[in-house]
Amino acid sequence: MRKMTKKNKIAAVAASAALVAVGGGAAYAYWSTTGSGNGSATASEGTSPVTINVTVDPGVAPGTPKTITYTATNPNSSKTPVTLADPVVTTSNAECLPKWFSATAPTGTTTVDGNAKATPLGTGTLTLNDSATDNQDACKNATITVTVASH
Repeated sequence: MRKMTKKNKIAAVAASAALVAVGGGAAYAYWSTTGSGNGSATASEGTSPVTINVTVDPGVAPGTPKTITYTATNPNSSKTPVTLADPVVTTSNAECLPKWFSATAPTGTTTVDGNAKATPLGTGTLTLNDSATDNQDACKNATITVTVASH
């Protein structure tokens, strides 16, 4: 093997530097391309119904309005608007006629927060309308139920 002269050493270093420079330049090269993509999600099946709670003050008697208190329980995580429909009265005695009663519910819409319990919706009244011609004794000890829906 031959001894490296100073001139050969310089030439070898210069050649190495040139290879590194050429190789280093290749490291910065890239491929250009195009592409696309997409994603999807399934929508929820909807929400669970809000429960409307109806509480009537006891002691219903002819001509004496009783307060009905309306509240809502929302089992959903999101807020839900609640608007009450007209209440419906039923009785436990077929001779105690629902048409003898009038019931009211608050108007307007209340937004019930997610996971809220007993959110006040307002009050209304239940009245056993006094009749001069009908014997309303069948309503004594009857259970009067007020049902309301939201829309």
